[in-house]
Amino acid sequence: MTANAVWSEAARGDQPELSPVDMAALTRAVHDLENAGLAAKLSNMLGKQIEAAGKFVPERVAGMVNRAAGLALKTAMKAALASLEGKPIKDSRKLHKALAAASGAAGGAFGLAALPVELPVSTTIILRSIADIARAEGEDLTNPESALACVQVFALGGREGADELLESSYFAMRGLLAKSVSEATRYLANKGAADKSAPVIVRFLTQIAARFGVVVSQKLAAQAIPLLGAAGGAAVNYAFVEHFQTVARGHFTVRRLERHYGAPLVRGEYERLARMAREDKTVA
Repeated sequence: MTANAVWSEAARGDQPELSPVDMAALTRAVHDLENAGLAAKLSNMLGKQIEAAGKFVPERVAGMVNRAAGLALKTAMKAALASLEGKPIKDSRKLHKALAAASGAAGGAFGLAALPVELPVSTTIILRSIADIARAEGEDLTNPESALACVQVFALGGREGADELLESSYFAMRGLLAKSVSEATRYLANKGAADKSAPVIVRFLTQIAARFGVVVSQKLAAQAIPLLGAAGGAAVNYAFVEHFQTVARGHFTVRRLERHYGAPLVRGEYERLARMAREDKTVA
């Protein structure tokens, strides 16, 4: 039995077990979070090896992608912080997909040149959809920690091939982000949304942008396929939004269960389910 398996058993201890309904929800969340890969979805959709293409973008293009990702997240952050000022973010997931598809059409038609304009629009649309999902799972977006958890989804959805080696890429990434999330939460709790350029906020966004850029590169690689055009660009952006909606659904399901059962029990069950899923893949 691995150390993590022993930890998982100890974590359960005398604590109550998850109800059948909540266990089913957690099982779905494990699937959503541990199999969350935009590249695979785009490859299936377009018949191309998008993941490989996304890893070998020219340095000049990679720099533009990283800058665009950072600026897009700053725009999204403003929307997230607006909820702290009593301005709720509204809309539905279907509408968000339609809006993103429309913005993606521009990306498909004009390619790389459209990225600095199109990406902030897509990212803000995605953030609004993430916020809808968060509220549906019981999050209070007037709470700074909940608002930042929405932005955190952009990093949780930016997995790479090396992540497959991790016991749980989801909890590993949450662990890496924990310090910056905690610092940014404390700052916002004390200062509100007064200074969006404060060092703690900048550090938080920089960490998120590094992972978000991975997915943006894959998106760009798909949109750069010759003859893809506006219709193809719309389809890519639709998948882009759906990818982060899936990650958000899993993330906020886990958070809801943690609030009800406690983080140790939920993580123990999550790791057990993730391990079982990996073993099933190995056998298959």
